[in-house]
Amino acid sequence: FNTISAYQAHGALPHYGASEESNAEVKAEGLFLVDSGGQYFYGTTDITRTIPMGNNTEEESVDYTLVLKGMIDGCKARFPKGTCGYQIDAITRKPLWEHAINYGHGTGHGVGYLLNVHEGPQVFNPTASPIAVELGMITSVEPGIYRPGKHGIRIENLVNTIQDVSNEFNEFYAFECLTIAPISTKIVKKELLEASQINWLNDYNAMVFDRLSPLLTEAEAAFLKEETKAI
Repeated sequence: FNTISAYQAHGALPHYGASEESNAEVKAEGLFLVDSGGQYFYGTTDITRTIPMGNNTEEESVDYTLVLKGMIDGCKARFPKGTCGYQIDAITRKPLWEHAINYGHGTGHGVGYLLNVHEGPQVFNPTASPIAVELGMITSVEPGIYRPGKHGIRIENLVNTIQDVSNEFNEFYAFECLTIAPISTKIVKKELLEASQINWLNDYNAMVFDRLSPLLTEAEAAFLKEETKAI
């Protein structure tokens, strides 16, 4: 699919497509959103990161942190067998709802294996679909905040549904993150994060550095180390 490369106000359009007419100069300020992916013989990818470019406002920092909270809560969810996508959707939206903020697209969609980047039967959206989240399903988790004329923020990982705990209450599932890419912490409002969210973020970025740094040059690894340092 075509890369969504959106700077500042263009980021508020969830499916923005850059063109010669709409191109904007990227400056050392604001937010730059990139949603990209592709098909490979070993799988299909879909990932979004929002990159702080500098001189960010308080509103941008708070919005970024709320989206990050929702994305983390979705990715670290533990849920009983039989849970449906709309329940995962609500878990992910809750940190935004607490601030009377919402987004107009689904939280997640199924992803094919060398097939469609949007593939059912599962979806994480508010519609009360009867499709349960099953083991081995690969789904995106991608909450966002979009302020028309200002900025758009979305952070997206792909997750695989795995077995977690089995006890007298039920079988419980969890998500394994498949996406290995740093999540920027430059404008995170740490005071808005819960301890479990901070731990998840630090563990995730540490994993990213451990997995990617051996493949990089010394200069690239130094850059990644800075991008993934604990908060």
